[in-house]
Amino acid sequence: MIIVTGATGKLGRSVVERLLRRVPADRVGVSVRDPRRAQDLADLGVRVRPGSFDDPGSLAHSFEDAEHLLLVSLDRTGKECVDGHRTAIDAAVKAGAARILYTSQMGAAHDSRFQACRDHAHTEDLLRATGLPWTALRNGFYASSALQFLEPSRHSGDVHLPADGPVAWTAHDDLAEATAAILAQEHSFDGPTPPLTGPAALDFDALAVIASRTTGRPFNRAVVPDGAFRDQALSHGTPAPIADLLLSIFDASRHGEFSTVDPTLADLLGRPPAAFRTQLEQAWQR
Repeated sequence: MIIVTGATGKLGRSVVERLLRRVPADRVGVSVRDPRRAQDLADLGVRVRPGSFDDPGSLAHSFEDAEHLLLVSLDRTGKECVDGHRTAIDAAVKAGAARILYTSQMGAAHDSRFQACRDHAHTEDLLRATGLPWTALRNGFYASSALQFLEPSRHSGDVHLPADGPVAWTAHDDLAEATAAILAQEHSFDGPTPPLTGPAALDFDALAVIASRTTGRPFNRAVVPDGAFRDQALSHGTPAPIADLLLSIFDASRHGEFSTVDPTLADLLGRPPAAFRTQLEQAWQR
């Protein structure tokens, strides 16, 4: 059985939907915090069981009969994140999973300036130590993050953000499609995959140009000092740890941590990944 965690989240749900196009529903199971949110999957024949990375006992039940297990990374940082992943990996080993797949990120490294990438590196260490076959999906930086950063400028036209570097912004749906193909064993990778990226690495200067061309209105890119950006975030109620995390994305991008563009995702999809302009048009037409 193929088990997917986090199947009510954006990426996990999209993976399951695409997986069901490839394998029968009775071969798919999901581990979710609230099974009521996955009732539609249960209605299709998917096995739905409650499971929390904070509760090893629940995972023992939800991972039962796992062959290939996809661990969707937690939306946490630091020790809390890695400890949750450790709990899930231990449960997968005890469940007898033949392979563990994990949603890592391009730039995963112990010396990354971005905390999430350090967490991914630590989690990959845990996977390596199991002795089991494993795959770390080195996903490109989600384009949805760029869209969130651009949202305040959507009507004002003022893209006021810290200095940055090029990022290979990548669509959730493309990553979900590729992940489903790997889970269905149409493709196989041992250890970390190559970076699974969109077709181009773009900084916010380039994104401002794309926004202008998409809307027919001018977008002005202005660099905001890091300290001023943090102060502004705090004044809007953003908790300090989150403000620092957001700022570290710009710091890491300035040092080229997310600038690689690789053809592997296109090979998995059998087509070019979605361009950022396409994603912007879809998001701003809603």
